[in-house]
Amino acid sequence: MDITSLYNVTSGAVRQAEKSSAIGRQALEKQDDSFNDIFQKAIDNINTTNSYLSDMENEEVKWMLGETENTHDLTIAINKATTALQYTVTVRDKLLEAYKELMQIQI
Repeated sequence: MDITSLYNVTSGAVRQAEKSSAIGRQALEKQDDSFNDIFQKAIDNINTTNSYLSDMENEEVKWMLGETENTHDLTIAINKATTALQYTVTVRDKLLEAYKELMQIQI
């Protein structure tokens, strides 16, 4: 997605950052929206969510054992895991809703 159109920013630095970021490269590449690609993205999303939840649990254990007194890292890990889980659950709910609609179609 071209972020300059959203914010009306024409800075060369913004364009360079967009081209160098992973998300920017994906947006610039031609996307094939086949079922396999969408399914792989969903699996990647689940794996990322699991990774964030694991990181959160590790930070909690470190904090509880007294290995770290840095609550900042713990808070960040908790918020990342919570946000990722909410996003994953929302995507799941939308997929189930779409499936139910497809099942109600009469042929």
